[in-house]
Amino acid sequence: MVKAVVLGAAGGIGQPLSLLLKNSPLVSELSLYDVVNTPGVAADLSHIATPAKVTGYLPAKDGLRNALTGADIVIIPAGIPRKPGMTRDDLFKINAGIVKGLIQGIAENCPKAFILVISNPVNSTVPIAAEVLKQNNCFDPARLFGVTSLDVVRAQTFVSEIVGQSDPRKFTIPVVGGHSGETIVPLLSQTHPPVTIPSDKIGDLIKRIQFGGDEVVKAKDGTGSATLSMAFAGFRFAESVIKITKGEKGIVEPTFIYLAGVEGGEEVRKVTGLDFFAVPVELGPNGAAKAQNPLAKATPEETKLLDACKSGLTDNIAKGVEFVATAETAAKL
Repeated sequence: MVKAVVLGAAGGIGQPLSLLLKNSPLVSELSLYDVVNTPGVAADLSHIATPAKVTGYLPAKDGLRNALTGADIVIIPAGIPRKPGMTRDDLFKINAGIVKGLIQGIAENCPKAFILVISNPVNSTVPIAAEVLKQNNCFDPARLFGVTSLDVVRAQTFVSEIVGQSDPRKFTIPVVGGHSGETIVPLLSQTHPPVTIPSDKIGDLIKRIQFGGDEVVKAKDGTGSATLSMAFAGFRFAESVIKITKGEKGIVEPTFIYLAGVEGGEEVRKVTGLDFFAVPVELGPNGAAKAQNPLAKATPEETKLLDACKSGLTDNIAKGVEFVATAETAAKL
């Protein structure tokens, strides 16, 4: 029996993500929460002939508490979408407060659940989540994940287009760092099976992986951001987490984690100087079991990308930590 919760279930990512979870045979109970429209989304999904029982909650009548109680896995796509000309940093002011409140709800109602943060900017919202959980004495680094799977999904897709592979899923491509712009570092030299990418295409390929979200925002002409592909990537990660609770082994997923709390993470931390970083992580029954370190094999060109990544991530992480500290100070006044 697995209870999955989607916080932000009525939004552009939340609805298709909820559909994918409803369709999964691994989910027995699906709990949907948002500030509007969740009863309607739940009613719609409940007509689908799969086993998962679906319930929708609004903030009234202790909706958040009821949605979260008994949760095994909580996926958070809540927040406003990115609009044309808006950077992920612009999203911070609004989404930081939303994520902080939802994580407080998790700390109070299901502190042992696996927490998957999709809400942007992930580089800051995951540190926010960690700080709130620390304040509540329930922070388990192995159970907190920043979902960066879309960067890998894009890398697989775009590399496949260049080399003529019809099935992108056949490629394993480590994408490390963060989840915005130059903090996204695709280590194309470690693609498996190995591929040969023409030198005149590598630069544009890297930029497309890093700024793929902008491509979608522009194509949607102001009406939305990367919602469907993000829902797919988010479900793929959530499914992997659920599978390890069922005893499946050997699953490795890229994710933005608190390095010091995961085996192998300290090695990455020494190289990057950062507390949070996305690397391939082997999953186990209790969450993140072992962080892999592909950085040592980076090419000189990839090392330059990593330097730019570390600079941006340093600021993003500090901003998230500072947000929670400032809020705590204000609450004491």
